[in-house]
Amino acid sequence: MAFTFQGRTLAKVGVVGSGQIGPDIALFFSKVLSEAGTRVVVVDVSQAALDKGKERTEKKIRKGVESNAFKPDEAERMIGALSWTTDYGQLGGAELVVEAATEDVALKRRIFAQLETTCAPGAVLVSNSSHLEPEAIFAESSDPSRCACVHYFFPAERNIVVEVIPGAATSPATADWLMAFYEAIGKVPIRVGSRYGYAIDPIFEGLFLAALNLKDDGVGTSKEIDTVAREALGLGIGPFTAMNLTGGNPITAVGLDHYTTKINAWFRTPQSLKDAVASKTAWEMPARDEKVSVPPEKAREIGDLLRGAYFGLVGEILDSGISNVADLDMAVATALVISPPFQLMNEAGPREALALVEKFRARYPTFVVPESLRKQAASGKPWDIPVVLSRDVDGARVITIRRPGVLNALNETVFEQLEREVRAAEADPKVKGIVVTGFGVKAFVSGADIGMLSRLKTAQEGFENSRLFHRVLDVIENAKKPVVAAYNGLAFGGGNELAMACHHRIARKGLKILAGQPEPNLGIIPGAGGTQRLPRIIGLEKAWPLLRTGRPFSGKEARELGLVAEEVESDQLIPRAVAIANGSAGVNMTPIERGPIPVAASLPDVEIGHLSRRIDAILQKAILDGAKGSLADGLMLESRLFGECVETKDMHVGMETFMTQGARAKAPFVHA
Repeated sequence: MAFTFQGRTLAKVGVVGSGQIGPDIALFFSKVLSEAGTRVVVVDVSQAALDKGKERTEKKIRKGVESNAFKPDEAERMIGALSWTTDYGQLGGAELVVEAATEDVALKRRIFAQLETTCAPGAVLVSNSSHLEPEAIFAESSDPSRCACVHYFFPAERNIVVEVIPGAATSPATADWLMAFYEAIGKVPIRVGSRYGYAIDPIFEGLFLAALNLKDDGVGTSKEIDTVAREALGLGIGPFTAMNLTGGNPITAVGLDHYTTKINAWFRTPQSLKDAVASKTAWEMPARDEKVSVPPEKAREIGDLLRGAYFGLVGEILDSGISNVADLDMAVATALVISPPFQLMNEAGPREALALVEKFRARYPTFVVPESLRKQAASGKPWDIPVVLSRDVDGARVITIRRPGVLNALNETVFEQLEREVRAAEADPKVKGIVVTGFGVKAFVSGADIGMLSRLKTAQEGFENSRLFHRVLDVIENAKKPVVAAYNGLAFGGGNELAMACHHRIARKGLKILAGQPEPNLGIIPGAGGTQRLPRIIGLEKAWPLLRTGRPFSGKEARELGLVAEEVESDQLIPRAVAIANGSAGVNMTPIERGPIPVAASLPDVEIGHLSRRIDAILQKAILDGAKGSLADGLMLESRLFGECVETKDMHVGMETFMTQGARAKAPFVHA
């Protein structure tokens, strides 16, 4: 047994380095690959480092059992998959090795020279680095085409973002495989151009430098700046607290000095940071639950300057061309736990955002005001932040919904961008067909964004929300080119309704939970076509209990019901969907019935348990009356009845329960 992905069989993966981050990388590999039988070998020249890394890793796994993150047998399997050794020979046969040693070019080169004699010629060799360019690390490699850098973020086993940095000599096949592999094992990779520090660290370290500047200049104390930063930037923890927790002083001091010549002269290592490194002194930070009072005027000044620095730092990365708006907005927010930068600029307004950057530059004249921010402010328009991404593959347009923080949930922005991308694909003569999928392996689309639904207050608002969904899904359903839904993970509510609007559906093999219409648990009915399309695709009698109970079902059951046509292996999902969409697979697609559908004289009783009888009555009306007319009439009826749900007591009970107690809690419906 072994994990096989896109032509590579990973019977063994290696991690070199058992220091700060190597064991955490190994822990993640053991978590996601051990079920397939893959071994994870950690190598270090220091037995003491290995012992310490092993002890720390096993402690984390056992804590995971205590918190129910892992089942006991899963934990034992993970521990059993890990081995810790000083023998590089144990890496023989590894198809992937991640080096996670100290940020030292000479050391890294020696390690990779050793790996080249140990590993097979085709093995992918990767350096986990936070700053060093791949061209520097792999300058002496005999085959740099199989080499690249990756950058994990703290804590590596839980932080989902990974920067993938191909070098000038990295083959496109290697870079593409790494991007696809990390997505397949649950990370969120972004491809970044090669430059010292990559895309995210200059923002993290630059923001710390800005905070330290303010402290050194007496604008505020480290406690005050941390407190204001959390409010002004939405930080989970302030910059001084983050530096203490990550032990980042030494590497930041080195990085800032290199940024001086490799980015711009504003970056530098202040004497206060040099002193802290030399004395191994931590920064003073707010204690847990400590309330730090900052006078309003001072808080405003600190907040303005920090936001100006943040916007300028992000704009500099954009100007450099090594990343883009979509990746930066998502990755900075996810990796650093900070408000998404371009969304934050849109909230302030592009001109005000630029003014804040210029205010920071007025205080620190070497700070560079990015040209991209000037242009955006001059346009007077908000930033366009793509969350629906498109790429062309073999004549098909692959459209991917990427909102990993909310499992690709649908909101107004997603629907607007989805409609735009589908219309663009329809108009492009080079595109033969369209594939719609979600990012990652957890979710195709987890449903409609609960925040969006909870804001609905009147029947008219509910009706209009439903009609927005219908309008976009009608564009998909009425597309003249074939549209294939590729279920990469679960699809609940609006996600399944999106897939049902497509002309054909396939799913990743082995999904224990594929789809469901759980709206009754929220005190609503499906509002994006579920009451009409599911009965027309699988038959009313099969759809009847699924809709009324909201019960989820597996990929196997979805295929048996007729919702999906086939299940395929994970790494073949998109290639198969592309082949169907571009016509090369020769698959005939059955169009949905647009007229009335048969309604049995009697339908089976359905036990709805704690669910709202008021909502169930509305749902039954939508299903039965909708089946008697055309699809278009049924969808209009569904919208009206969805709006009716908004003004029931039970919708508010359902929403409140979900938002305060989570999806598993049973709402105390009052049936009114």
